[in-house]
Amino acid sequence: MHIKKTWLVAVAAGLMTTMTHGALASSEGPHLASAGNDIFSQASLQRGARNFVGYCLGCHSAKYVRWNRVAADLGIPEADLKSIQFTGQRPFDTMVSGMPPEAAKRWFGNAPPDMSLLARARGTDYIYSYLMSFYADDSRPHGVNNLVLPGTAMPHVLAGLQGLQQPVYATHTGEDGKPQSVVEKLEAGDAGQLAPEQYASFVRDTVNFIEYIGEPVQAKRRTLGVWVVLFLLVFTAFAYLLKQEYWKDVK
Repeated sequence: MHIKKTWLVAVAAGLMTTMTHGALASSEGPHLASAGNDIFSQASLQRGARNFVGYCLGCHSAKYVRWNRVAADLGIPEADLKSIQFTGQRPFDTMVSGMPPEAAKRWFGNAPPDMSLLARARGTDYIYSYLMSFYADDSRPHGVNNLVLPGTAMPHVLAGLQGLQQPVYATHTGEDGKPQSVVEKLEAGDAGQLAPEQYASFVRDTVNFIEYIGEPVQAKRRTLGVWVVLFLLVFTAFAYLLKQEYWKDVK
């Protein structure tokens, strides 16, 4: 009876924690769209690696990940690896940005963050929404702003693919009682090379790869976890049958 009561309390506490976390997520910060990425899709990860190297690695590093580990996990042949490995001379070098930190800080005001653990720190929905939410803003140094991270120092490096979205402003009353203009939504502006659906898929693949480098063993761990749970269930069934056999003559 005591064990059953403790189990119920633990479940209730877990549900309360989940509900509280969900309430906080919905009431604080910007609305985040679902990334919908699939860490088990090797094709998506391969495309994401291509996108990351082509558009991100020029400024951002992934210094806790080695090129040969990425190639082995994603099924990239060594010849293809050498064709994209422009920041390291050896297969076991880490994915370090080609931009010196001092130059990055001078150009952008802040050194671009390392991407190795960004997905674990911020979440994939945050990164996906961020890359989808750039819009034109002439008041900013690079001519763009972002709904998810207002005042971002990062230029919209994917503007050639997405195009440049235009903000639609609305007037709301602020906490001080004064009217203030805020971005209500974004609408299509200058067209990019990709259709909206294609750009969303491009970003999703990129976010998928960023999630992968945060924990390269995640797919294997989750697959192994299924077999572990199945083993425990079978073992529990045998343990129960053994218990029944031991206690069958006890009145």
